[in-house]
Amino acid sequence: MFDVTALGELLIDFTPGGASGQGNPLFEANPGGAPCNVLAMLARLGRRTTFVGKVGDDLFGRMLKNAIQEAGIGEGGLVLDPAAHTTLAFVHNAPDGDREFSFYRDPGADELLAPEELPETLGETRVFHFGSLSLTREPVRAATRAAVERAAAAGAVISFDPNLRASLWGSLSDARREMLWGCSVCQVLKVAEEELSFLTAEEQLGAGAEKLRRDFPSIRLLLVTRGRAGSAAFWQDLRVDRPGWPVEAIDTTGAGDTFCGCCLHHILEWGLEGLSEERLGEMLSFANAAAGLVTTRKGALRSMPERDEIHRLMAAN
Repeated sequence: MFDVTALGELLIDFTPGGASGQGNPLFEANPGGAPCNVLAMLARLGRRTTFVGKVGDDLFGRMLKNAIQEAGIGEGGLVLDPAAHTTLAFVHNAPDGDREFSFYRDPGADELLAPEELPETLGETRVFHFGSLSLTREPVRAATRAAVERAAAAGAVISFDPNLRASLWGSLSDARREMLWGCSVCQVLKVAEEELSFLTAEEQLGAGAEKLRRDFPSIRLLLVTRGRAGSAAFWQDLRVDRPGWPVEAIDTTGAGDTFCGCCLHHILEWGLEGLSEERLGEMLSFANAAAGLVTTRKGALRSMPERDEIHRLMAAN
């Protein structure tokens, strides 16, 4: 039995690495992809994880397979396709560490995962996590829906992160439709504040959370990330907020995924029934600290903080 299985994109994040002697920009090839970033944080915390997805049987695909093996993530559901290219993303960082992405994915290998390539282990996981990039086109959209159905039928908690990347969708209305489908099937929803506004057309966080939970009663725990402002959790009648931690951010790639991994770790420990204001606050503070730490490093999958680092940051502040 795995603690968490995640399905979706596994790709190379090319992050800025300065300039060459000729003045040309240099990029570092960092393993990434939101679902695997979540698993990498969970593996750091001692959880048993496995990934489902597709990469090309090329230089980058083999590099990614090695990277998740080194991170302690199971790769039994990873497909290497000799007829496809591994998806690439070039990250452009702003001075405050925030970023934009340029994707090379039309199609990328991650979009070509088919339902018949799903592993049998989908029925052997406590939590199944997925994001919206696997809903952008077929056949991976059909594979994602089939995987959710199989994991839910086996009793897994379904976790979803909309993770909006507007350039990857034919239209924003398509993106909203598929993301709302994800909201309709999950019990745990992690969403950035701007994505909550996109999904609900509400500018106020509380109003957006109320609308989403009213429209989708299957959502047991709603987690909202707010960048430097921290995060909020909504469970039953409780709303709990915790601030972010002071760090010098250089690259925010993977911060939300790190946060999500930490929250799933606590859900595995406590379940969705035994939560309280104290426990939700403890979870958010820990997850905020971990997310802050990962922004002080380049890349995500190989940059996840250790438990002791997280506690040191919390103790120092």
